[in-house]
Amino acid sequence: MATTADKQSLVKPEHYVYSHITKIPGVCGGYATIDGHRIRVINIVYMHNWGYTPERMLEEYDFLNLAQIYAALSYYYENREELDKEIQGYKDYFERSEREWKERRGQRSGERLSDKPARDETPTLKSDQR
Repeated sequence: MATTADKQSLVKPEHYVYSHITKIPGVCGGYATIDGHRIRVINIVYMHNWGYTPERMLEEYDFLNLAQIYAALSYYYENREELDKEIQGYKDYFERSEREWKERRGQRSGERLSDKPARDETPTLKSDQR
């Protein structure tokens, strides 16, 4: 398990794109994150759009500080076009996934989807297969 020191060692000066905001290749897809954490700027933006205050965001992310929250919001407003594209990409992905799921579900015409697997589909552990 990575420690905070391990996480900080990944952050190099060239990764900083803004105060408290980094972009590290291979971490969260290289998207903007809060330094030392895998919290993306768009996570903070979503919470802001849902009406969360920065203080309320700290209740969800108690390991962050207000400077990091405000830096994420400030970075968003200064780079809105870039981050809105990222947000739209996620919206498109989820809409496409939902549409495909509904299409597959419709192809099962008349089949009822259940939350539980059928008896013969119940997964078994290797330890159970003796």
